[in-house]
Amino acid sequence: MSAADHRLLQDVLGRGTARRQDRRRLFDRGFLLVCLCITTIAVLALAVLLVSVLVEGIPGLSWDFIDRYTSRDASKAGIKAPLWGSVWVAGICAVVALPIGVATAVYLEEFAPKNRVTGFVRLNITNLAGVPSIVYGILGLTLFVRMFGLFGPALDPSMEVGGRIYAIYYDVTGEAIRVPAAARGEAPTLADGTIGYVEEIEDGPDGELIFTDRWTPVTLSVVPEDADDPATVGAIDAYSAAEPADFEVVRPWYYLQFPFGQSVLAGGLTLMLVVLPIVIISSQEALRAIPNSLRAGSLAMGATRWQTTYRVTLPAAIPMIMTGAILAMSRAIGEAAPILVLGVALFITDVPSNLMDNFTVLPMQIYNWTNRWQEDFRELAASGIIVLLGALLAFNAIAVLIRQKLQRPLQ
Repeated sequence: MSAADHRLLQDVLGRGTARRQDRRRLFDRGFLLVCLCITTIAVLALAVLLVSVLVEGIPGLSWDFIDRYTSRDASKAGIKAPLWGSVWVAGICAVVALPIGVATAVYLEEFAPKNRVTGFVRLNITNLAGVPSIVYGILGLTLFVRMFGLFGPALDPSMEVGGRIYAIYYDVTGEAIRVPAAARGEAPTLADGTIGYVEEIEDGPDGELIFTDRWTPVTLSVVPEDADDPATVGAIDAYSAAEPADFEVVRPWYYLQFPFGQSVLAGGLTLMLVVLPIVIISSQEALRAIPNSLRAGSLAMGATRWQTTYRVTLPAAIPMIMTGAILAMSRAIGEAAPILVLGVALFITDVPSNLMDNFTVLPMQIYNWTNRWQEDFRELAASGIIVLLGALLAFNAIAVLIRQKLQRPLQ
């Protein structure tokens, strides 16, 4: 090939390469423009939603709205019960999911052998992260609420630990009286001189009755069927004394029942199933990001594998692990589908005081209000959304502070 032909070939190849580079740059710019347009549309839609929620919900925000229970009257409705329900559920979810998730990730990355079994486990954890949350709700209903029917077909507790059981009777004046019972469904034997308990009731400022939850002992007397009923507290007709009207369980903080039923513990454990794969995967990625030179240096100094993991690898990965925990808890707080599957009541007028209490959460309450046809409840839903966002930001802020606190010794 002559020199002229060689120059001509180089010129043709150069023009072809330049055209390919121009097409690549044009394609890159076009792809970047498409991404910017999609991101802008998403941000604008989010901004419109936030502005509309703020405009409609801020006027209804007040301390009374946060401190009142829900009501069928929109002017008296508040969000206290679902707010504290969300706090309880998120707390249970975090306490259970984070240790289990981090421990699983540490074992799989630092201790488990690389074989088909562990590979199969890792693959399934990755797949579980993409399962719809409503599927976890069905699993939680079967596993935690009903416990596979091992304790009976009904949701009523078949086994209770730590509660004080009382039989409820009504005396001739209509007063409710508690009498200690050995077990639920087992009526105590009433006789003259049996000690019962009557709740103290006070008159409210508007003439309404206030139940104080203070119980005063009273001596009971059983009135025979052929005798006149004395109008005194503690006198119970013989036919009323034969069978109690109901049974009540006083639940201290350590009370536990089986099955769990539609309790705040069942809700927290169900959301734990939802976020557990996310915690495991994010923790695995955090551990993989730690350079192997740190592990090798620790092992070379004579540390065991556990000491290396506990004192070197895990502390270095904590900031990234906390980032994954923040994302997981953000999802847990906003989940409504799994809680809805559990059959949680939408109208709750009490705050959970132990793990077995009934509950509702903010997404459920907002869902309930948005389904009402009255416009006032729509405004309450907007105010509830603002409270939900505030609770979400508060949980994230706490997690960020913990992450920064744990990161300082490594700097």
